[in-house]
Amino acid sequence: MSRFDRYMLSQLLALFGFFSLLLVGVYWVNRAVGLFDQLIADGQTALVFVEFSLLTLPNVIRLVLPISAFVAVVYVTNRLTADSELVVMRSTGFSSFRMARPVIAFGLIVGLMMAILTNALVPASRATLSARNAELSQDVTARFLRDGQFMHPTGGVTLYIRELTETGEILDLYLADDRSATARVTYTARRALLARTDTGPKLLMFDGMTQQLDIQSGRLAVTRFADATYDLGTLVDRGPKVGRTREELSTLELLQASEAVQQEVRADRATLLEEAHTRIAQPLLPLATALVGFATLLLGAFSRFGLWRQIAGAVVLLVIVQAIGTQATGLAVRDPALWPLVYAAPATGIAIGLALLALSQAPRRLRRVGVMPS
Repeated sequence: MSRFDRYMLSQLLALFGFFSLLLVGVYWVNRAVGLFDQLIADGQTALVFVEFSLLTLPNVIRLVLPISAFVAVVYVTNRLTADSELVVMRSTGFSSFRMARPVIAFGLIVGLMMAILTNALVPASRATLSARNAELSQDVTARFLRDGQFMHPTGGVTLYIRELTETGEILDLYLADDRSATARVTYTARRALLARTDTGPKLLMFDGMTQQLDIQSGRLAVTRFADATYDLGTLVDRGPKVGRTREELSTLELLQASEAVQQEVRADRATLLEEAHTRIAQPLLPLATALVGFATLLLGAFSRFGLWRQIAGAVVLLVIVQAIGTQATGLAVRDPALWPLVYAAPATGIAIGLALLALSQAPRRLRRVGVMPS
């Protein structure tokens, strides 16, 4: 690479890193607030929150990379134009396509990052996140074992623990089960322990008493026990047991779209192929957005007030490209034979960028043609 290419590429990468960090921070904070409230409400620790936050980062980064690439290219191009650096390069004989070489290299570098994210890191993080969610849904220890307050794990059940020791032993337990329409059962125990079994969590109570009230007759039966067991599995909302989602599948599995995979994720072949080719097409978006941003700004002449009209035009073009991609994706999920439409958005963006690069050179060519006859 020439010195100009290395200089411009370094500027693009530096600004890209800055804007990516900024946008990822904004997206992450927006999602982390809801995630924090959900996990803390379930009694999870700060380490679990950090773990879940890290698992959501790959998908957040995937979303912001094309935007960061566009903003970086627009910012650097506008600054180089304002400092007359691009004007100097043009005066030395550099064509628009020649000046776009570091922009293309930059788009390919960001596209490589996107390819790794969409085809490896994001599916792996989503699979791990789904597995951890399933584990936490069965973890009643953090949800139920909180001392000094009345808890309602499910409708009709009230649980109170006076003290929870550091070893996990429960002191002075009160459990009222009013879910039955014919009887109300109340358990009290001096000590209790929570045990995990293959059939679900069990509450082992020691030195306690059971009071069962028959609602129809009004009779109260009291039973004292040295030890008793209460099944906490009925208090845990396990939810429907489902397999993986299509976001957790590998790209190869999506491309094959076998009958077994379709049944597992409950999606048809067209949906799976659209997801697979979207993962392949998304790495081309940074190249498209970078070319559109750079080529649009090249259409403007030098101005100390900046290239704000060209910047607004570049944003409008990106909106059009995104609209084309949305419409094409909607058609692709209806018919498995229409999967090539998934590539419409990046292909349109790259085509617009190349056309604008050619258009930015047209006035110079016309001037040269007009001078030659004289």
